[in-house]
Amino acid sequence: MAKKQHAHHVDPKPLIELIASIEADLQRLKGMLEPLPEKFDPANPHNKTCDGKLTPDGVECCYRMFDDGASRYSVARAMKISFAAATHRFNAWRKAGGEKRVRALMG
Repeated sequence: MAKKQHAHHVDPKPLIELIASIEADLQRLKGMLEPLPEKFDPANPHNKTCDGKLTPDGVECCYRMFDDGASRYSVARAMKISFAAATHRFNAWRKAGGEKRVRALMG
């Protein structure tokens, strides 16, 4: 007498999200191994830590975009950060002197 096997339904959404997260981490790691670009680049993986926080270079990149007149929305999109995070960086940029601040060295 053969046993009946029950099909187990697995929700693919968490697995798809996990795969996307791993792919993003691998892309970031790959980017960290590539040579640094000459000019500051908002999409550069060196701008963020593994947990997604901005590195000192990432903060400086935001500030340079503000120096060039970019909006908080533009900075958020270019840096792939939230609008709230861009607003926080904008306020910190203003406290640092805004356009008159001393630029930090990058890389």
